[in-house]
Amino acid sequence: MQAEDARYLKRKVKGGGIDVHPTEKALIVHYEVEATILGELGDPMLGERKECQKVIKVKHLNQNSNIALLAREIVEKCKLIHPSKLPEVEQLLYYLQNRKDSPPSPADKKGSSTFTGQLKDPPPFDGMEVDEVANINDLDDYMELLYEDVPKKVRGSALILQLSRNPDNLEELVQNENILSALARVLREDWKRSTELATNIIYVFFCFSSFSQFHPVISHYKIGALCMDIVKQELDKHDLWKSELDKKKKILDEKPDSSSLKKDYEKSLKKYESLVRKQEQLQRVSFYMLLNLAEDYKVEMKMRNKAIIQVLIRTLERDNFELLILVVSFLKKLSIYVENKNDMAEQDVVEKLARLIPCEHEDLLNITLRLLLNLSFDTDMRGKVVKVGLLPKLTALINNENHRVVVLCILYHISMDDRCKSMFTYTDCIPVVMKMVLECPDKQVDLELIALCINLAINKRNAQLICEGSGLKLLMKRVFKTKDALLMKMIRNISQHDGPTKNMFVEYVADLANSIKNCEDDDFVIECLGILGNLTIPDLNYELLLQEYDLVTFIKDKLKPGNAEDDVVLEVVILVGTVSTDEDCAAMLSKAGVIQQLIDLLNAKQEDDEVVLQIVYVFYQMIFHEATREVIIKDTQASAYLIDLMHDKNAEIRKVCDNTLDIIAENDEEWGKKIKLEKFRWHNSQWLEMVESRQLDDSDALMYGEDGFGPYLHEEDILDRPDLFYTHADADGMILHDGNVSPSDLLDDYGMQNGMGHPGYGRYDPGYDGPYFMMNGQPVDEFGRPAYPYDVPVDQYGRPIPPGDMEGEQGHPGY
Repeated sequence: MQAEDARYLKRKVKGGGIDVHPTEKALIVHYEVEATILGELGDPMLGERKECQKVIKVKHLNQNSNIALLAREIVEKCKLIHPSKLPEVEQLLYYLQNRKDSPPSPADKKGSSTFTGQLKDPPPFDGMEVDEVANINDLDDYMELLYEDVPKKVRGSALILQLSRNPDNLEELVQNENILSALARVLREDWKRSTELATNIIYVFFCFSSFSQFHPVISHYKIGALCMDIVKQELDKHDLWKSELDKKKKILDEKPDSSSLKKDYEKSLKKYESLVRKQEQLQRVSFYMLLNLAEDYKVEMKMRNKAIIQVLIRTLERDNFELLILVVSFLKKLSIYVENKNDMAEQDVVEKLARLIPCEHEDLLNITLRLLLNLSFDTDMRGKVVKVGLLPKLTALINNENHRVVVLCILYHISMDDRCKSMFTYTDCIPVVMKMVLECPDKQVDLELIALCINLAINKRNAQLICEGSGLKLLMKRVFKTKDALLMKMIRNISQHDGPTKNMFVEYVADLANSIKNCEDDDFVIECLGILGNLTIPDLNYELLLQEYDLVTFIKDKLKPGNAEDDVVLEVVILVGTVSTDEDCAAMLSKAGVIQQLIDLLNAKQEDDEVVLQIVYVFYQMIFHEATREVIIKDTQASAYLIDLMHDKNAEIRKVCDNTLDIIAENDEEWGKKIKLEKFRWHNSQWLEMVESRQLDDSDALMYGEDGFGPYLHEEDILDRPDLFYTHADADGMILHDGNVSPSDLLDDYGMQNGMGHPGYGRYDPGYDGPYFMMNGQPVDEFGRPAYPYDVPVDQYGRPIPPGDMEGEQGHPGY
C-alpha cells in the first residue's frame, strides 16, 4: 500500500466480558479495538484488531457500600460497559464485597522472605496509572499534552509510559524524535515541579535502557547526567525534610502534653512519609536506568567522576527494601574496580552495610553479602569487617542454604589474615563447620568449606577446638574412608602444632604409613608424608615404623631422579629429616645409601631453596650421631657442599649450614681448619671490598686528580695503583695519594699505618713477581690470601703462624 493512497482511519471499539481482579478490589473490563485504514473511495485498505483490558479500581468498597449506586456510577463513567450489563456489574461488586482478603504474609510486612536472586522492574506508582488505555496511533495527542500544565503533562507522560512498557513499541517510539525531544525538555525544565512527572519520564527512558541498542539515544539527550543531578538534589531535599521533622520531634519531646504540637508533628510525619515514598520511586527508576547504562565502562567512568559512589552510599540509609537492593547491586557492580573500591572505603561502606546483615529480606541480604565478598579481597576491608562485629553475624548465616557459599567465601578471605584467625575462637564457626564437614554426603567436602577449615587449622587454638572430644578421631575416620586430599591437608595443619594436639596423632601413625605405601593419589600421599614429617615426638619409635612398612625402600625409590614429582620428593626429604633424629633410623638410612642420594639431589636441585634447606637440615640431624657423622665427613662430599652453601643468599640455608659446619669443625680437625680458612678468606674479601668502595665514594676527586677523570685511567690496570687502596694522613693532616709511594714506606715495624692501618700488613718483598704484601711476616696477595699457601701453618683464624709461635694451635699440614 502506498502512503498517499491512505486517506481515512476508522476506529471501532467493541465491548467484551467483565471479571474481578484476582487479588485487588477491582473490575477488569475486556474490550476489542479494531482499526481500519480506508482508501480515498472509502474502501478498507488495511485492518488490525487488538484485544485490550481496563482495570477499574474500587478501593473504598466495604461492607457498608451501596452496591447498586456504585454499579450505576461505574456503568455511567465507563463507556466500555453497556448499560444492559448493570446487573452483572452489581453481582461482581457484591462478590468483591464479600470476598475475604488473604491476610498479609510476613513477607509482605517485612519484605520478601523468598530468595529470587533477580532485580525486579519498578512497580506501578501514583502518577503512572490513568483510566485510559494508551494507543500508539494517538502518540501526537499525548505529545501535545506535554505542552500543557503540569497535571496534563503528568497524564501525557503516563500514557507514553504505557506504550514504552511494551517492548514492541520501542522501535517506533525511538524513531519519533519529536516525542523524545519533548520528554527530555520537559524533564530538564519541570522535574522540580512534579515528582510524578519526573518519575514517568525517567521510567520511559528506563524502558529504552533495558536494551543496549537504545543506549546511544539516551546518551544523545544527556538523560544520564540529568538523572545524576536529580538524584543528588533529591538527597539534599530529603536531608532538609528530615532535619525539619527532627526539630518538631525535639520540640514535642520537650512538651509531650501539648496536643497541638502532637497533632502538628503527626501531620508533618505523614507528609514526610508521603514525600519520601514518591522520592524513593523516583530514585529507584533513576538508579535502575543508570545501572543499565553502566554496562559501558566509559559511561561508568563518567558516573564515577560525578560521584555516583558517594550518592549510592548516602542512599544506603533508606529503609525501602527494593531501593536498597538496587543500590547495593549497583555498588556490587562498581566494586570490581580497585579505584571504585578505594572510594567506597573512604566513604565507610562496610560500616553502612553492617546494619543490613542480617536482614529479613532474602534478596537484599544476598546481594549485600556478594558486595561484601568483592570488598573482602582487600586486606583493610577485611579488617573493618571484623572490627564492626560482622564475624559472629556471618557465622550465624552459614546454615542458611541461600547464602552459605557466599558467607563461606567471605570467612575464607577473613581467615587468610593471621591476626583474624584467632577471632574465630570467639564465635560458633568451628563447631558449625566441623558438623558440616562430618555430615557432608559427598565423597569430597565442598571446596569453600574445606578451604576455610584448612586456614582455621593453622591457628593453634582453633586446632585444639577442632580436636576437642572425638573431633580428630572422626576426621581421621572420614579421611581414610574418602581419601579426600584437602581434608588430609587440614589434618596436616593440625599436626604441626606442638603439645597435646600433636601427641594425639601417635595412634594413627600406622594408618598414615599404610596409606603412603598403598594409595595411588599423589596429593593424598603428599599430605600423609607431611603429617609424618610433622610428628617430632621423642617417644615415637621411628625405627619400627621404617622396618614394618619398608619405608626405607619407599624413600630410596622416591629420591631417584625422575621417579616422583618435586612436591613428593620434598615431603620425603622432610620425613628423612624427622626420622633422622633417631640414631638407629639415621644409621639405617645411611647404610641404605640415602646420604649419597641426598647429595645427588642437592646437586640437581641447587636452585630450589626449599629442597636445599631440607637436605641441609637432614645433614644437620645426622651429624649429631656418631655412626652417620663419620659417613658424612669421611665418605661423602657433604662437607664440601656445605662450605659452598655457607654464603648462600638464603638466610635460613646459611644459618643451618653454619650450625652444621660448626659441629663438623668440632669433630674433625682437618675439616675444621679448612672451614676456618674459608671463613677468614670470605671475611677478608668482604672487608677489602668495603674499604675499596668507601674510598671510591669519598675520595673521587683526590684519587683522579684535580683535572677529573684523565685518560690514564683507561690505559692501565687500576689494581696496579696502590694509591687507590692505601691513603693516610701525614703530619700536617694532608692526604697522600702518590702512586709512586710503596706501602712499605707507610707501615711501621708492626705493620701499622701510623697506628691506624689494617693490622697484619708488612713490608713489600721485591723478590715476588706479582703484587703482594706482608702480613705477620707471611707474603699475601691483594686479597689477603697467602702468596705461598703451602709454606707455613695457620692459626685458628686462618692467619699464618710465625716460626716462634709454633706451640700454638697447628694448622693443616702444607698450609
